[in-house]
Amino acid sequence: MKNLLMMLFVAVLAGCSLGPAVKKTPVTYDLGAPHINDAASSKTINVSLLVHNVTAPFWLDTPAIVYRFKQDAGRQQSYADSQWVASPAALLTQRLRDRFTQASTGGVVGAADGVRADYTLRVELEDFAQAFDQADASHGIIMARASLVNATQRMLIAQKDFTFEHASATPNAEGGVQALAEASDDLIDAIVTWTAANIATVSKQGK
Repeated sequence: MKNLLMMLFVAVLAGCSLGPAVKKTPVTYDLGAPHINDAASSKTINVSLLVHNVTAPFWLDTPAIVYRFKQDAGRQQSYADSQWVASPAALLTQRLRDRFTQASTGGVVGAADGVRADYTLRVELEDFAQAFDQADASHGIIMARASLVNATQRMLIAQKDFTFEHASATPNAEGGVQALAEASDDLIDAIVTWTAANIATVSKQGK
């Protein structure tokens, strides 16, 4: 009888574990507090600028935090319990417009505003991932292409590829986020400086 009761008790415990598993809510990250540097706050752009939404390949058009290993660089993987609050392209779009607004006296708009601007800027994101050189060592890498167009003349003024890397403090999602946030700030600072320099050059040539 005692053995029978024990068997029933074990069966009840087993039955309690057969229900649907509780899905853990992923931890979400953004790019952190806005970063302001001298180039972004010195009001170096005096024309209106249309900043299009940053575009990205389909594998980056999700909130997933992507990582890869050096020995298997062609395989993209993502963390199951951590993700961005939005796609990397969306996060960079907002950050980019905010930074240009700080640097401009001529105004910054988006395509959805439906207004004309003197110049348009397009940024194509090509890579935004945490790369592991070893199991305990990784870095964040961002690759993007920027194109600046004179909207009035419909002429390509300049185009440039940018690559930035930052070491991860820890070999996990949190470390990858920190490294990519720092690389994002470097990328945006560089695009603002590059855009301002090219617009200034065109303005001087037109005088």
